[in-house]
Amino acid sequence: MTTRYPFPELQDLPEDIRTKILEVQDKAGFVPNVFLAFARRPAEWRAFFAYHDALMLPESVGRESGLSKGEREMIVTTTSAANGCLYCVVAHGAILRIYEKKPLLADQVAINHRKADISPRQRAMLDFALKVCNASDQIEDTDFNVLHAHGLNDEDIWDIAAITAFFGLSNRMASFSSMMPNPEFYLMGRVPKTKP
Repeated sequence: MTTRYPFPELQDLPEDIRTKILEVQDKAGFVPNVFLAFARRPAEWRAFFAYHDALMLPESVGRESGLSKGEREMIVTTTSAANGCLYCVVAHGAILRIYEKKPLLADQVAINHRKADISPRQRAMLDFALKVCNASDQIEDTDFNVLHAHGLNDEDIWDIAAITAFFGLSNRMASFSSMMPNPEFYLMGRVPKTKP
């Protein structure tokens, strides 16, 4: 199945968006479909990727995070699976495999993070993320206490919740529009690159 909303042509996009997409293409070797899907509405594209970058690349906005890049991708992969979002599980699972250098990890956290090859801290983090994803109205101080016991501070906890919430939006937009993962994502990080 193809997307329900045709992607705009790159040459028809505003210059700032086109420039950013070409930078991503140069780095990744392809244009992830999400960049083109959201580009149909430039103001929303700018807002979406500004918030994305603030959460997933906090150093780009001069902010530190107690979560590693891999841990942020674990949150996205785990909660996207709970939301049934094929695009985000496949795309962010690929990034997770690369950051963590563990080819099995994305599949493990997408299916059952409690059996995944992760630390107790990461397990607690994902337990909390899933509670935010599925029952945010039931978050209590005891949930914070569990995370504090694993060395996560209140800013880290905010990051977990914000990433979960942001990708809840992304999951729903990708799913309703039938956005499909780029084929390149499926193989990324699964087999180590051979050196010439």
